[in-house]
Amino acid sequence: MRYKKIHFAFDKKNGPISQKLKLFKKFKKYSPYNSDLIVVLGGDGFMLETLKKLRKFNKPFYGMNTGTYGFLMNKLKNNNFLENFSKSKIVTISALQMIAKTKSNVVKKEIAINEISILRQSKQTASLQIKKGKKTVMKKLVSDGVLVSTPAGSTAYNLSVHGPILSLNSKKLAITPISPFRPRRWKGKIVTSTSLIEIKNLSKKKRPISAVADNFEVRNIKKVIIKINNSINFKLLYDKNNNLNKKIKLEQFKNKRKAS
Repeated sequence: MRYKKIHFAFDKKNGPISQKLKLFKKFKKYSPYNSDLIVVLGGDGFMLETLKKLRKFNKPFYGMNTGTYGFLMNKLKNNNFLENFSKSKIVTISALQMIAKTKSNVVKKEIAINEISILRQSKQTASLQIKKGKKTVMKKLVSDGVLVSTPAGSTAYNLSVHGPILSLNSKKLAITPISPFRPRRWKGKIVTSTSLIEIKNLSKKKRPISAVADNFEVRNIKKVIIKINNSINFKLLYDKNNNLNKKIKLEQFKNKRKAS
């Protein structure tokens, strides 16, 4: 597809501003509403922030990395922009929905692209019960927390806490403990993407917890419900040799080599 009306979103805190301003000068300025493509210049964190902020415009996103790792991004290039955009492939990602209920019974809703993390809020470890539908996955988990990761996010925080890497088309979610104390050897569970996951705080007064959907935090949580929201989808564009699925498979290969 040929993209001509482009809206640029760039992270002013990250990367060379002069380089980004040069990009602006090459193209006519379009608002997100009037554009047919949103180009994001920054790192993964800024990409996640922009996806949420501009999702209401229902446009495809093309990320260009000016951050550090840039797993969700394409490489920053200085020429043939329109050609790169038109030759790129679309990857569709569904959002992970968080419905968090606080100790004061306030309900907060937020979406995530990578993961939703349940974290201890004090010096005390968290005491959690995990359910998948009506079935109890873990009756009592004492740990620093637990996270639920999408395939797109499985190489991020999830991998850092030794969670499994999920293929982009696997239709799975990973439930991964963070520094488990009891049971110490529990490695988590892979569930289908249609699963409704409930995480309950078993010790609300003594062991407060927070819930974090990518970069949005809710504190003093009583209970969290997590599920895929198929009505909220993001279209991400990737260069032919920089496909997101290819990146995930490469991380799987690296992980296997480290383990062997």
